[in-house]
Amino acid sequence: MATTATLTSPTSPDPTSAASGAARTSELQIVVFELGEERYGLDIATVYEIIRHQPITAVPQAPAFVEGVINLRGRIIPVVDLRERFGMATGELTRASRIVVAEAAGTRVGLVVDGVSEVLMVPADAIEPTPEVAAGSEAAYLRGIAKLGERLIILLALDGLFGEADAAALSAAAA
Repeated sequence: MATTATLTSPTSPDPTSAASGAARTSELQIVVFELGEERYGLDIATVYEIIRHQPITAVPQAPAFVEGVINLRGRIIPVVDLRERFGMATGELTRASRIVVAEAAGTRVGLVVDGVSEVLMVPADAIEPTPEVAAGSEAAYLRGIAKLGERLIILLALDGLFGEADAAALSAAAA
């Protein structure tokens, strides 16, 4: 049985902090996860839930970046290994490995990550634009870099991670 952590959208009203509404607009709430030694962040508004890794069913003739699909409470979710998508070496699945279920290219998709560490509020002034060396059409999924003390967290925009053909393949895998 998979353990889940369901996340609420930061846009939902918080009755205990009405006074913090103005401060919230100048901050970005992110889910921080690891791939290898690097830390990445996703806007929490795009994340539905985080589940333990579970068996993935391969889909014949699916694009190489689609590892397969899972059945999450009756809903078929395509699963993408972010290590493979980013051209990283394949990692071993561990007890810390998770599937982050998020919205990407108009489809709910599972993202295999090495682990999820925290949810953070990042001040807008701590977010730097994507460096030019990493910018360009191939890096449309990079939203920026969050600088938190000595820590750097690469912020992702999942809609930019999949081109039109990839988005269509994800939708077809979810159907």
